[in-house]
Amino acid sequence: MRPWNAFNAAEAEIRAMVEDPRWQELPDHTRAHAIAARTLVTRDGDRWLFGAHARWHLHDPADGRWHPAPPPRRVRARQVGHSAAALPEPVVPRGPDFAAEPGSTQAFVGPDVPRRLCEQISEVLRANCRKSELDYPLAAFDDIFAADVPSTVAAIWGTIMWCAYAPAFDGNERLITMFGEFLRRSLPGDEWVRWLPAPPLSGLVTLVAERQRAGHPRTSLRLAALIADTAHLLLSDTRFRPRALALLTMVEPALRKPGLDDEAAARGDEELRAAWLRRCPPRLARAVMVETDPEAHLAHTVYDLVEALAYTPDPPRAAAAYLADLSDSKGKLPPRLDHRLRHAYEELLRAGLTSTAAGEHTEPEGFPVRPAASYSDQYPHTGSFSGPLPAPGGPDTRTGGFTGPNKLSTGHISGTTSDGTGEGRLGLPGIALLDQRGGFTHVRDEAGTGLMPPDRDSTAAVLGAAYAVGLAWQRITGARVPERGFAGSAALVRRLITERDDPCGPT
Repeated sequence: MRPWNAFNAAEAEIRAMVEDPRWQELPDHTRAHAIAARTLVTRDGDRWLFGAHARWHLHDPADGRWHPAPPPRRVRARQVGHSAAALPEPVVPRGPDFAAEPGSTQAFVGPDVPRRLCEQISEVLRANCRKSELDYPLAAFDDIFAADVPSTVAAIWGTIMWCAYAPAFDGNERLITMFGEFLRRSLPGDEWVRWLPAPPLSGLVTLVAERQRAGHPRTSLRLAALIADTAHLLLSDTRFRPRALALLTMVEPALRKPGLDDEAAARGDEELRAAWLRRCPPRLARAVMVETDPEAHLAHTVYDLVEALAYTPDPPRAAAAYLADLSDSKGKLPPRLDHRLRHAYEELLRAGLTSTAAGEHTEPEGFPVRPAASYSDQYPHTGSFSGPLPAPGGPDTRTGGFTGPNKLSTGHISGTTSDGTGEGRLGLPGIALLDQRGGFTHVRDEAGTGLMPPDRDSTAAVLGAAYAVGLAWQRITGARVPERGFAGSAALVRRLITERDDPCGPT
């Protein structure tokens, strides 16, 4: 029997209240009072409440804000209450937000996409990839696909990438390699991992709206149906499911009622995007927060990161070490963090271990290309591994990376190697320094990241959460996302590259 815990007890009590159908009928002030009365305080004076989106919130004594933050589960707390009038409206749960799909923070490095899902997506791709590019022009995603590729291929790709929580894939992932023949250029990344950009919803909207404005409503409807079909298949994987559900609620009404979006599309892409987002129900609000409220989305991805690091002695300090990889020369990040994270991050900042010198903006066309040597300079402290890197099967000097028992080769996606010479080489950032120094420096080791996740799934969860934070930060600031991944995320790959995915796993 698990020992009584104040956080677990308060969470259970508030869940029971909010999930009661009568909750939504209560006046705002009554709901606020019910939540505020169940505020907890820990011995160090931190105040916590379980609120909107079924997540814990931490009160910042410096400015009075409440930040989404996982609580310290092994710390004693007592119920003290809080002023309901001082409780911000966004912190109080409405009701539907407690029904959100939990999803998964795992990246697609380590645990693969199930074979059956890949086969289903491949069937859809084969059935639609030979359409005429004149009938289906590439109105979006033209930085990824060749000019003669029809927009049907872009619609499938864009749906997969938009629905992915953290689109980082190992190089031989079947879900990605099937697109290799259509690419304009090699995907970003190194021999093992593709750190892919997260496309905005506007890309999918543009594909549909452009055909409608060009006077081809049936073609526009077919593209919307293809987006819905792809999203429906993605529901089977929890790493896609929340956003796939949201996308279906946005697109399917127009399929059931042709002409529903004609006027919005005629007024422009942004009008159609707004129409889609209005159809997303409140229970899926967090899934589309990346589109509707990028600041809140960043806060929730940071929450996910701290939660994924729960195995460490001090998750906030461990999370700060990953946040230190973000480009922030203007100091915009610390004010967005709760005081625990902020203090841990500022320790790294004072020690010179944050990436404030990185470029602040991505290149305007295509994927940024950066020399491999620059990563060791930019990220001098990148991981907690020590000892020489195992290279199962030995390096392969052809394009395609490593062979042998290590499954993470690149298939036909990797057109070039990391140094552009055609020679297979290790492309992880800062790898030489890692081998020389035997792991993290003292400061980062103290931050908690020196403790590796206990298994492959938890490693993939941390990797995905850390990469999702970087993508959320890019969405707000335009800061560069390194094409070989952020230092902390990339370092975790070394935990995964020697572990083959289980061929007998879920299909």
